[in-house]
Amino acid sequence: MFTGKLDKKLLLGLAISALCLFFLFRKIDFHKMAEAFAGLEYAYLVPALLLTFVSYYLRAVRWKFLLLPIKKTGMGNLFTSTLIGYMANNLLPARLGELVRAYSLGNKEGIGTSAVFASLVLERLCDGFTVLLVLLVTFFTIKLPAGMEGIQRGLVTGGYVTFALYLAVLTFLFLLRRHTEFTLGLIARLLRPVAPRLGEKMEAVLCSFISGIRLPGDVRGVVGILVSSLLVWFTAIWPVDLMLRAFGVFLPATASMFIMVFLVFAVMVPASPGFIGTYHLACVTALSAFQIGSERALSIAIVLHAMGFFPVTVAGLCCLWRDKLSIRNVENTSQEQLREQ
Repeated sequence: MFTGKLDKKLLLGLAISALCLFFLFRKIDFHKMAEAFAGLEYAYLVPALLLTFVSYYLRAVRWKFLLLPIKKTGMGNLFTSTLIGYMANNLLPARLGELVRAYSLGNKEGIGTSAVFASLVLERLCDGFTVLLVLLVTFFTIKLPAGMEGIQRGLVTGGYVTFALYLAVLTFLFLLRRHTEFTLGLIARLLRPVAPRLGEKMEAVLCSFISGIRLPGDVRGVVGILVSSLLVWFTAIWPVDLMLRAFGVFLPATASMFIMVFLVFAVMVPASPGFIGTYHLACVTALSAFQIGSERALSIAIVLHAMGFFPVTVAGLCCLWRDKLSIRNVENTSQEQLREQ
């Protein structure tokens, strides 16, 4: 099912997850953790679950706008393929769910897998910019408890660095799109003295990337992408606040944004399928900045992860069963199609 190279990545991810779990549980008082779970207000779980699925639906809406230059796609197919893709991301290593998602929609809408996959690359760019914006707002506005002034100053410094990075990336993409040959040539000249082969590879990759970018030509499509991106992350961050309240933790909205930033970086780290361990450690680390005890913080992390893992996994498997497909067949077929195109 997996290549040798992928097996090594999977083993590395499992090792990192195991290490994270060891650090999390080695000094935990399970009696206090049981007390934290006993105080859980279940009424908050229902709106958190609904918002989680609203976030996935909004991802499908944004995907529709991103695919407009290729084809006008149906929301039903977009939503079910989104659920299937995130289910696969939870169960397969190396984020292979993106391939599964591209194949699922391409098969339903009659679009080549590579074309759909290119739209998902654009989606990741949209997510990246939105997360940078969240990071920027968080660093400049969050107020940490007394005694955390050093971290507070570090966050403000991080805000300035993030803002500079945000502007640099936007400028680079603008130049790459509007002045492609000049920008690629400049990169090649800068890298040639130190790493000529890397310069050639980078030029080829960027050239392929920029040629695959196809944004909607009308203002409505661009505005739709921007607004849906903001709503995607708003509905993803709100459940974090609800989970905090469910455990009797009442913090400003910026605290949920702060936690979400940690979670976003956590899923970038190699880990077991489902991001077990890395997700929980990131959540506990973020909560420690607000002086939340380890037992309560870990309890919040476990429920928050479960809310993001089990519902979409079950929904995705149901959609896969309805389409009379299996994870293994879809994964193998999507990889073959992408290599051929």
